[in-house]
Amino acid sequence: MTPSAHTPDTPDPSDAVTVDPALVKRAVKAAALGNAMEWFDFGVYSYIAVTLGKVFFPSGNPTAQLLSTFGAFAAAFLVRPLGGLVFGPLGDRVGRQKVLAVTMIMMAAGTFAIGLIPSYASIGVAAPLLLLVARLVQGFSTGGEYAGASTFIAEYAPDKRRGFLGSWLEFGTLAGYIAGAGLVTVMTALLSSDDLLSWGWRIPFLIAGPMGAIGLYLRLRLEETPAFAAETEKAKSERPKVPLREMITGQWRTLLLCVGLVLVFNVTDYMLLSYMPSYLTSELKYDETHGLLVVLGVMALMMVVQPFAGALSDRVGRRPVIAAGCVGFLLLSVPALLLIRQGSLFAIALGMGALGLLLVCFTSAMPAALPALFPTRVRYGSLSVGFNVSVSLFGGTTPLVVTALIGATGNVMMPAYYMMAAAVIGGVAVWFMTESAGRPLPGSPPQH
Repeated sequence: MTPSAHTPDTPDPSDAVTVDPALVKRAVKAAALGNAMEWFDFGVYSYIAVTLGKVFFPSGNPTAQLLSTFGAFAAAFLVRPLGGLVFGPLGDRVGRQKVLAVTMIMMAAGTFAIGLIPSYASIGVAAPLLLLVARLVQGFSTGGEYAGASTFIAEYAPDKRRGFLGSWLEFGTLAGYIAGAGLVTVMTALLSSDDLLSWGWRIPFLIAGPMGAIGLYLRLRLEETPAFAAETEKAKSERPKVPLREMITGQWRTLLLCVGLVLVFNVTDYMLLSYMPSYLTSELKYDETHGLLVVLGVMALMMVVQPFAGALSDRVGRRPVIAAGCVGFLLLSVPALLLIRQGSLFAIALGMGALGLLLVCFTSAMPAALPALFPTRVRYGSLSVGFNVSVSLFGGTTPLVVTALIGATGNVMMPAYYMMAAAVIGGVAVWFMTESAGRPLPGSPPQH
């Protein structure tokens, strides 16, 4: 989005900045690797949801257990806006790097704690309550994670390569999901059901401790972005607080646009990567190990395509790439789910693969498109609010809402209809979106 002529954030072309390519690579690597470690937990939680339901909730109705597990999953997303309200303005005031280090520590601590919680059989109702507390810690920290990481990469990247470099953030997310799903798949294949239920499920969560230490080390080695450094230099002293009015009400049109874009991005993302493994198992009675392997293959395919799609968004623009994803989900969600419901391995892989390739339209372009919506002074804070409100209301609740809708209506095609509705909203947002590819970020000079 090109800054309007009247804003004080309009960059002066004569102030063009050249960033050391080595610094850019380090920033991208650290943000992507840190993001992968944070999202490792979300992959594990989603893929082992059926087992967690048995561990933390009373025995009886398997559907009720799954709903309860996804309810705890969704609860973390309900506190994400609060985390965004805290970490976002803090990132605009004290710096992106410091806040990203804090979010890493909190996420690792919350994930590690889940692996230590006794089962419902051991301590009763305290077990799901402790699980909820740990999930809330994770959700609060994640409120400052994505907006900070995408802002960090966007503010380091040259204008003409922002799509390609930004795409590595979601490459990291996919890598985290694959690591989590791969570990669960191996455990499911090697451990008996009793061993998985009694102690095996704890292993992925306990790994978060050393993983978090590695991620923290990487992030502490980062330097502040050129855009933030320039803003700090302009202030010549401690940066004043950004008024909440400026961060939210002053950006309300752009925030609405952000919410719409994030809605289609995250509803489809969580539907495919978080909900579909449980859908294959609980609704289609598909073998759990084979279902996980299919999703693992789809994510690997997405990782291969991801950087190329990011580079494509630099050449043709963010809008065409995101619009293609919206149109694809609108037209192909039903055929893809019908293929999946046929039940054969080939049909499931074909349907899931089609949805995965459509999802790449969002995962590749959004990390560059979203930070470009806001000026430097309020970028972290405004993006945190818009992103997390949308994810909390629509993205993270997707597994819970779709599971409940299927239970209430008996219509097993609900996942397709839900994705189609999201695609319509995303299409409207793309229509009103201004192209940002190849242009300086609002509030920043041109960057080579």
